[in-house]
Amino acid sequence: MTAAIAFHGTSYRLPSGAALVESLSFEIPVGVTLVLLGRSGSGKTTTLKLMNRLLEPTAGELLVEGRPVKDWDVIRLRRRMGYAIQDVGLFPHYNVERNIGLLPAVEGWPAARIRDRVHELLALVGLDAGIVSRFPRELSGGQRQRVGVARALALDPPVLLMDEPFGALDPLTRAELQGEFARLQKRLGKTVVLVTHDLREALLLGTQIALLDAGRLIGLYTPAEFMRTADLLAAAYRHAFSAQDAGGDPA
Repeated sequence: MTAAIAFHGTSYRLPSGAALVESLSFEIPVGVTLVLLGRSGSGKTTTLKLMNRLLEPTAGELLVEGRPVKDWDVIRLRRRMGYAIQDVGLFPHYNVERNIGLLPAVEGWPAARIRDRVHELLALVGLDAGIVSRFPRELSGGQRQRVGVARALALDPPVLLMDEPFGALDPLTRAELQGEFARLQKRLGKTVVLVTHDLREALLLGTQIALLDAGRLIGLYTPAEFMRTADLLAAAYRHAFSAQDAGGDPA
C-alpha cells in the first residue's frame, strides 16, 4: 500500500541557511497515528507544516498519497488534511455551526447537508447540538478544542494534522480529551500526525513515535519499542521529565 505521506531526504532551511529540519526520511502508513515527539525547537511543527505546504521543502522530496507535494494544488491538498492546533483558531465572530461548516460551505454543499454534517460531528466529538448558536467566547477550553477537531473533520479528510492540540488545557480536561481522541481514532481509522513534547501523550495516542532532535530524526518506534529503548533515551529527556514533574512546560 502506498504510504499516506513519505519523506525522502526532506529538508527545510531558512534563507540564512539555518536548517529547521534536515534530511528526513520516513514513511507514514495509511491509518496510523504518528506522533512527532521532541523538545521545543526540534523541528516538529516545521515537519508538520511541510505536509500541507504551509512550508515548502528546500531539499529532498515529500510525497502525499504517492504524489510529490509540489505537484498538488495547494487548496486540494489542504482539503485532504484536517488541521487542529493548540489555540484552536476558531473564528470569534462565527458561531459553532458556522465554524464547523465553513469548509463545506466553501465547497458548495447545500445548507441542509451542512447542518446535518455539523450535528453529526458534534455528536462524534461528544458535544450537544444545542451549542451550535454559541460563539467561541461562550465555550469552555475543552469545548473549543472539541469544536476545533470537529471542524478539522468537516470534509472527512483522510489525514488529520494536530499540533499540540491539548497543550493549553488543564490536566484533567487534557486527560479526558486524550482518552476521547483515542476512542475516536479507533472508530474513524484516519491517518493522524500529532505533534507533542509530552511523552505520556505520545505513548497513549501514538501507534508510531518519531523522535526528533535539532531537526533530525533520531528514530522511529512503536510505543513498545520506545519503552524498550527508554534507558538509552533517558538522558535526552531527563530535563523534560523534571519540568513536567514540577508542573512546568518542558518545551
